[in-house]
Amino acid sequence: MAEVNSAEAQRFDLVSDRKGVIWDLLLYVPTVVALASIAASFWYGDDHNMGYLFFFLTCFFFIVGFNRIFKTRLMLLPSAPVCITLSEQSLGLVQRNGTQVSLVKNLRYYADYAGKTFGVSGLDGAGKQLQFVFHKGQFATDAEYGAVQAILKHRSQI
Repeated sequence: MAEVNSAEAQRFDLVSDRKGVIWDLLLYVPTVVALASIAASFWYGDDHNMGYLFFFLTCFFFIVGFNRIFKTRLMLLPSAPVCITLSEQSLGLVQRNGTQVSLVKNLRYYADYAGKTFGVSGLDGAGKQLQFVFHKGQFATDAEYGAVQAILKHRSQI
């Protein structure tokens, strides 16, 4: 486990969140099926405009669910972070494809009220705005999750 006030960089390896995948599947699969059913009923009921609207919503929720499950929960997409490195000057991320990203400026920490997810955003060295979401189940232990949050909360207050 990492200390909050340590001067050296601290590294946290992430793991797949299998429990979170189940919850996301229980959320997104019925939603996408229901929206697709409504879209089909409007389409075959001769209200094509509403059919298009619900087909768009179906595609939108499918893409959001796919990204959430395969990028943030299972970390299978190439741009999914697999490791977090926290130092005094930056927050470093190693992505699945091997790319190393450092958020060096305008680092923001966003916690949710339930305490099971947090987000970070900031500018990388090239000035590109990036944002990432992390779930409690992605950390090996609850202590690591708490340590990362404590460090980020401390840094956002400075």
